[in-house]
Amino acid sequence: MNLARHIIGISLGVLLFSDVSLATEPAEVEKFVKARVEIGEMMTNYFKGGGQFKDGQRPSTEQMKEMGADIHTKLGKLLERYDLTVEDYRKRSPEVFADDAAVKGYLNEHPDMKARYEALPLDRMGRGGSTGRGY
Repeated sequence: MNLARHIIGISLGVLLFSDVSLATEPAEVEKFVKARVEIGEMMTNYFKGGGQFKDGQRPSTEQMKEMGADIHTKLGKLLERYDLTVEDYRKRSPEVFADDAAVKGYLNEHPDMKARYEALPLDRMGRGGSTGRGY
């Protein structure tokens, strides 16, 4: 019985302390916040004014594929500045932005970045992002 208690106690201790070690590094937070802001601004400018599609007109399937490829290329070039690929960003950003305290801490230390971050739309093209700001 005592052995079982010790094993449970050690296991719980490992779990509690492993959570602390998983805190996001400040440099990672800075990189991802800056990337998200630039991505959001790029996407806002890309779709500003509806572009060539006015009066409720929808792009064709082919035009959608071309737009997707164009956005992916631009996104890749933007993320290169942060030593990230599109895949890396998509994989890691939910983890980084889940650390709300670290993100808020960074933004509070950088009021100019906070203003740009808060100016971003809260979702992307109507699909709500689970981490807010959608990008």
